[in-house]
Amino acid sequence: MKIENNKAVLFHYALVNPQGEVLDGSRGGNPLPYLHGHKNIVPGLEAAMTGHEVGDKFQVTVSPEQGYGLRDESKVSLVDRVSFADFTDLKEGMVCQMEDENGELQIVGITKITENEVTVDANHPFAGIELNFDVEVMEVRDASEAELAAGRIEIE
Repeated sequence: MKIENNKAVLFHYALVNPQGEVLDGSRGGNPLPYLHGHKNIVPGLEAAMTGHEVGDKFQVTVSPEQGYGLRDESKVSLVDRVSFADFTDLKEGMVCQMEDENGELQIVGITKITENEVTVDANHPFAGIELNFDVEVMEVRDASEAELAAGRIEIE
């Protein structure tokens, strides 16, 4: 069975940056499940998955525009350090939730800490990076009605 819209797919992957460093992956754990055609994974990878079937192994390079997007420097801001007074172990590289100017929660990474300010970055950590995926398709099946209604695969 080939991967096409509304198919439930499980696959293993390794995500490697242009320098050859593994950034993320599923090998050694459970394969990643997704519902094809429902924007559950980055667009460039989803497009590359189309037409593959169980047992296929392939590599694909995904541009930032088809991955996690380009970096947006307007998503980097300075916050008064006093706003982090409740954090007992504040350090660079931490990820936390903050409210944006509209009062909505967003995930930010802490990139720099000075005596008076903390630099936070709301860009996805892989934004602006060309991504190289090493993929192995493990399962392809028709999605259930519940999965189609939910728009995603739920593995128990």
